[in-house]
Amino acid sequence: MHDDLSGLTALMVVADRRSFTAAAAELGVTPSAVSQSVRALEDRVGVRLLQRTTRSVGLTEAGARFLAQLRPAMHSVRAAFESLDEVRGRPVGTLRLNVPRLASKTVLEPILESFLAAYPELRLDISIDDGLTDIVAGGFDAGIRIGEMLDRDAIAVRLTDDMRMAVVGSPAYFAARGKPKHPRELLAHDCINYRQISSGALYRWEFTDAGRDITLAVEGRVITNDEDLMIRAALDGLGLAYLFEHAIADALAEKRLVRVLTAYCPRFPGLFLYYPSRTQTPPKLRALVDFLRARRRK
Repeated sequence: MHDDLSGLTALMVVADRRSFTAAAAELGVTPSAVSQSVRALEDRVGVRLLQRTTRSVGLTEAGARFLAQLRPAMHSVRAAFESLDEVRGRPVGTLRLNVPRLASKTVLEPILESFLAAYPELRLDISIDDGLTDIVAGGFDAGIRIGEMLDRDAIAVRLTDDMRMAVVGSPAYFAARGKPKHPRELLAHDCINYRQISSGALYRWEFTDAGRDITLAVEGRVITNDEDLMIRAALDGLGLAYLFEHAIADALAEKRLVRVLTAYCPRFPGLFLYYPSRTQTPPKLRALVDFLRARRRK
């Protein structure tokens, strides 16, 4: 019998049908196979569960008590196996994602409505997290990171083109302090620092000059681990900020922020969806991967 729970299943069916022959017909095996399965179960538990006569089969008192407790558990087991069958066939259940705020705004928010409409049996549990959380330890199905921060063994799916950082300030700030012409001149400016959530260290601003990398530890009166607060502080003229282009596109277009040092800001790999293994990718995750890929091709 192709059932790891064959002895328990056979016992239940024989008890319901009161016949090894009828039970065998329902299970699609021979009466001998059913009898052997039940006998092996009785041998394992050391108690006779069925009363056999030449005319009928019935439960013993111990068998009746055993079966009364067994039925609910067997129904739960069958329901669990059926849920796996459903998962193998279509995207259902909860998809847990760990994403930085930038990815939430640029990748997920624009697709939430259409993705959930396409997969009505899916739920999204999205954790906004700008730290480098271990998605396996955190129980997440997948995460989103910029390319240079991906784990080496991760399966990665590109979501955006290459990205760039930008040094920006308000018109009022530049009117009062002037514009830096080279990254090293930033050391004479008020700069809004970002404290990295994962390490607690202040992020060093990165540039390139004639093929050489420049890394600066800048100073300023505002330190935060929140990108939105950095943007607000820059808009209020409290200093220069080093931010993703995508995060300040509207403010630049509306000239509420002004960009400087563009030629020194290098490009780097954009945002990627990543997950730990290529084997047995669940349909719910495959659905998201395919949906994001199709959206990027448009």
